[in-house]
Amino acid sequence: MSGVFGEAADWLGSSAHWHGDDGIPHRLLQHVGYTCLTVAIAGAIAIPLGLWIGHTGRLRGLAIAVTGALRALPTLGLLTLVVLWRGIGLTPPITALVVLAIPPLLAGAYAGLESVDRQTIDAARGVGMNEWQVLGRVEIPLAMPVILGGVRNAVLQVVATATVAAYIGLGGLGRYLIDGVAVRDYPQTLAGAVVVVVLALVLDGMFALLQRFSLSPR
Repeated sequence: MSGVFGEAADWLGSSAHWHGDDGIPHRLLQHVGYTCLTVAIAGAIAIPLGLWIGHTGRLRGLAIAVTGALRALPTLGLLTLVVLWRGIGLTPPITALVVLAIPPLLAGAYAGLESVDRQTIDAARGVGMNEWQVLGRVEIPLAMPVILGGVRNAVLQVVATATVAAYIGLGGLGRYLIDGVAVRDYPQTLAGAVVVVVLALVLDGMFALLQRFSLSPR
């Protein structure tokens, strides 16, 4: 087993794997691109809806049920269904990943607003703020750590799962895993997994800092 780890280290250290379309930087940019696109689409859907649910208190039970159902969907199975429906391309993996990202984003948005002290909200209304001002000036700033926690969870899930894009011929870091297993090049597979883990840890650290900053008094 130590031999595989040593060979994976050699694979990562080889300059041949750091250049060109199959190089780590190019695959890393593809992977981050898929992640950013997915979270942006999912955020545009889930965060406004979550803020509305958290602010009004309406449809909370339905939101919990829907997020639970979406979490239970198998990503690879959903990807296969979308491929059969839409064909090969960027749409199937992004669709599957968006479905995966919506639950933590939605939950983070409405749970964040629900965590805000009701007395603070009542005080804001008492000084004459309208509902949009209460939401934008009071609720969202106070809920930001929880909202960012939802974004953090979504990003990490998408980064880990975006490797499925390689199953239908797309790029990203998943190429190293899929191609390595196909030809029994286990050092390549292990090296690709290590790069995915490192990317996830870096992104997790960045969002941890953002959450800490959002907690700082202004």
